[in-house]
Amino acid sequence: MKNMFNKYNIFGYILFLVVGIFIGWFLFHPNPGYIAEKYCAKTTNRYSFWTCSAHPDVKEMKPGKCPRCSLDLILCAESQSGVQIDTSGVFFTNESLDIAEVQTAVVTRKNPVKEIRLYGKVQVNDRFKVNQTATIGGRIESLSARSTGEYVKKGQTLALIYSPELVSAQQALLDAAPSKTSDPTTYNAAKDRLRKWKFNDDQILQIEKLDRVRNNFEVIANVSGVVISKEVNNGDYVHQDEVIYQVADLSKLWVVFDAYESDLPFLNKGNQISFSFKSLPGANFTTDISYIDPVINAETRVSKVRVELDNPSGRIKPEMFAIGLVQANLSEYRDKLVIPELSVLWTGKRSMVYVKQTGVADIIFKLREVKLGPALGNSYIVISGLSEGEEIVSQGVFNVSAVARREKQIRY
Repeated sequence: MKNMFNKYNIFGYILFLVVGIFIGWFLFHPNPGYIAEKYCAKTTNRYSFWTCSAHPDVKEMKPGKCPRCSLDLILCAESQSGVQIDTSGVFFTNESLDIAEVQTAVVTRKNPVKEIRLYGKVQVNDRFKVNQTATIGGRIESLSARSTGEYVKKGQTLALIYSPELVSAQQALLDAAPSKTSDPTTYNAAKDRLRKWKFNDDQILQIEKLDRVRNNFEVIANVSGVVISKEVNNGDYVHQDEVIYQVADLSKLWVVFDAYESDLPFLNKGNQISFSFKSLPGANFTTDISYIDPVINAETRVSKVRVELDNPSGRIKPEMFAIGLVQANLSEYRDKLVIPELSVLWTGKRSMVYVKQTGVADIIFKLREVKLGPALGNSYIVISGLSEGEEIVSQGVFNVSAVARREKQIRY
């Protein structure tokens, strides 16, 4: 009997608990139309049609999918004054707007300027780089510039070369000179042999006048500059036209920047670029782009952008790192709408913004898809989806999105 009584008590407790849960749910669970009814009561709205959050011009008389993007249609209301109220919009008060740290901005038109930051380094100007070659083949007897970085002057002797073949050719000329009238063939053949080493007629005549053989011949500097490459050492054997030194005039330099392919459409020859060097703090330079490589590197996906730089003081050195900035005027996007970067909410490949609804007393933000153009540093060009004068969320877009998700959970 006692056991039966305990069973009835347990059953009674369970029944009481279930009834209590049901009553609590009935009293406190929000009606699915709670938010819509709440704001419709304020504005005496009536439900009228269904529309798409991404395409507000779509109007359907029953729920379903958007015929353009297949999103679920949302219930929209219309006030007696004709102002449409999106019941799925995100509602705020002035106080909640401040708490959520949400700021808005009016969409305006601007003449956009895109900032492009480039990184590069200083290089020797190829137009002022010369290969100093051996005019004859032979053995290097001496070098005047013994290491790279040395300065040489135009007309300076860079090297002395001993050539057994050239000594033999001179001796043949001296042997044939006395009989040049009686045996011109032998004499002319000896002269032709010397001409193969780029001796001119005056030099050949000088050998005849001196009546002696020269053992060493000079390599003369063609330009003034700094030795940037030394290819031989004393005692090495070289061939005719083999490079001995590379000499460059470092008063004229190149700065070569890397430009990613995404930035190339906005860069043109003649664009002004300002740049600086980490090793020269406080020094800023401005010049024009002189060359853009038409070929993109297949591995790095960059193209070379080059500027020319005067360096009379010599304080700028090859291989210095440089940082450049180009303010590219986007003439094809002139007078277009521009919105802040922080106002854009990315959902996959789609770009969305929260637009403030006008003509109503409440603060209501509605999510809308926009088509964006190029990024302008901290802003975007708008191709379509917004009109001038509309007010959008410019800061705190993620907070608005969080409120929207919470309201959606309550609504459904």
